[in-house]
Amino acid sequence: MRYQEFKFFLIIRFALIFALSMQFAIIEWKVYSLTKNPLNLGLIGLAEFVPAFCLALFAGNIVDKREKQGMVKKCLGGYLVIGAGLFLLTWDEVVAGIPQSGVLLMIYLLVFCGGILRAFIGPSNFSLLGLLVPRALYINATTWSTSAWQIGAIAGPVLGGLCIAWLGVHWSMLLVLGFVLVALAAVFRIGRKQVHYKDIGETVKERLTKGLKFVWNTKVLLNAMALDMFAVLFGGSVAMMTIYAQDILHVGSEGFGMMRAAPAVGSCITLMLLAYRPIVTKPGLKLLGSVFGFGICIIVFGLSKNFALSLIALFGTGLLDGVSVIIRQTILQLKTPDDMRGRVSSVSSIFVGSSNELGSFESGVAAKIIGPVGSVVFGGCMTLAVVITTYIISPAMRKLQLKA
Repeated sequence: MRYQEFKFFLIIRFALIFALSMQFAIIEWKVYSLTKNPLNLGLIGLAEFVPAFCLALFAGNIVDKREKQGMVKKCLGGYLVIGAGLFLLTWDEVVAGIPQSGVLLMIYLLVFCGGILRAFIGPSNFSLLGLLVPRALYINATTWSTSAWQIGAIAGPVLGGLCIAWLGVHWSMLLVLGFVLVALAAVFRIGRKQVHYKDIGETVKERLTKGLKFVWNTKVLLNAMALDMFAVLFGGSVAMMTIYAQDILHVGSEGFGMMRAAPAVGSCITLMLLAYRPIVTKPGLKLLGSVFGFGICIIVFGLSKNFALSLIALFGTGLLDGVSVIIRQTILQLKTPDDMRGRVSSVSSIFVGSSNELGSFESGVAAKIIGPVGSVVFGGCMTLAVVITTYIISPAMRKLQLKA
């Protein structure tokens, strides 16, 4: 925290993910209120997943060759435009006379554009972090960065749920724009950075393949990414929270906000503790244990018909998810060379980042077929199966040590 630019980087990390996760929660509420169809919730995730997945490797290659502060600045400008569009689409006077299907289509289109930006913002932020502090401080810096991201990712929807009740969907979107502006202002306080890219005559195909080979050959990195991807893909109860709040627990938008708040409280406790007491002993086993516990909490939430028990289970998911995210991000920072950060981060986004949206789609489809309760419980059981499989086939994960 002695590095001034790193402080502004934390503001960017928190404000942007806070805005985007709040925006996503508001969109989910709006779309389900319009359609009452869980499949439409899944389509929101799919609309962001497709471009983020398809462009990830190419985006990482571009980020490796470009100046990182400028890339972050351009992405934030794009998010500002998308936020303004969603603000207008939730304004009743603006969309009056437009068919519901037309409004939905435009919402999906803007979410799709957000997926394009996501392909670039992830590797840009990851690469910029590596240029702001000395390598010896990566473990601590990664913990702070991940903490800012995780708290914003979980606290954003909390405020989103509360603002829906207090301000309505439309004016809640205006608050999203405000947080994007905060992130954009912070990036101007960070100077332009050296580009480590060296042109040695490689083709685009060779550069993309090199990034994939690096992840494939670094087994502990590959296993950590795969573990988190499947856990998020199958254990994503977030997409079902709207249905649980409205149709199962019957707690309305206020209860929806509290459900979103429960993981935030758990995550904040974990992340603040780990910022001062980093995980240094048996991190691999602790990663596996935290994801296994996450799956148990998802199953409890899926089966619960009691609001208090549901909040406790969601609190547990946040508590355990904070541990797994920090360990994985630390592995990523320590194992990745400076000139490959964009490409490796893009591979990570394919494994992990996009699985949030694909998980929302999976949950929506499963809920359509076997109901929302069956969807959540099935996802929790699959998460447990993934952890057990990883423990058996990955001795590198069991013996993992984190050293700068």
